[in-house]
Amino acid sequence: MPYLVRDHLVHIYYEVHGEGKPLILTHGYSSTSAMWHGQVDSFTEAGYQLLIWDMRGHGKSAYPDDQSQYSEAHTVSDILALLDHVCGAGSKAIVGGLSLGGYMSLAFNRVHPQRVRVLLIIDTGPGFKSDKAREAWNQTAHKTGSRFEKEGLSVLQADDVSPERSHVTHRNATGLALAARGMLAQRNAAVIESLPSVGVPALVVVGGEDTPFLMASEYMATRIPGAKKVVIPDAGHAVNIDQPKAFNEAVLGFLAEVERGSSGANSGRAML
Repeated sequence: MPYLVRDHLVHIYYEVHGEGKPLILTHGYSSTSAMWHGQVDSFTEAGYQLLIWDMRGHGKSAYPDDQSQYSEAHTVSDILALLDHVCGAGSKAIVGGLSLGGYMSLAFNRVHPQRVRVLLIIDTGPGFKSDKAREAWNQTAHKTGSRFEKEGLSVLQADDVSPERSHVTHRNATGLALAARGMLAQRNAAVIESLPSVGVPALVVVGGEDTPFLMASEYMATRIPGAKKVVIPDAGHAVNIDQPKAFNEAVLGFLAEVERGSSGANSGRAML
């Protein structure tokens, strides 16, 4: 199994599929890289090198005991280290993810815009400008952490758990509890305030039945210059799992438009 060692102690699990233009996808909170397996064949056949990975406290990656090892900054740094390791220092990639993974992709673009060719933001929220709204979100994140501490991985067997979380393998729930407090919780409005400065083609994808994220997706599509939004019917929060064919076609179609310099995909902006 391929691992990248971070800070001499944190092992990050990753998979590389295919050859071609680099494309890194980050999973959502309490999911793993396995949620992207339905994209591997289509994306690699289309000429992309697909890089998927497990965030700290998730799946096959390390589960540090230190709360300080779980943060937005560490996650952004992990994405950078993976791109350097797999694709080469200074390389550019298509960067995307679902839910927390999409938020972290926006955070990565804010810090390292020179490393991003295209953004893929999937069933994601961009954070909060209001301190009050952010605090309410953080209270929920901390409650989620506490629930994992008390109930363990059985939390993921609840009837209302989204598909990308219900069929995953974690070593224990401790990492998920720490990740909820350090990665799911947010510290400021930097990401949402960075949306108007995004300078690459961006695709916002959301499942038509993912009610909590429909407005957030529309907000991002209107704030990111030239962004394109796709709503996929009959799909919930795990749009790539609920409707893999429609999802793959939407993403690959957008990337093909970008490659052609189509006026339908951020005309005049940076191309692949």
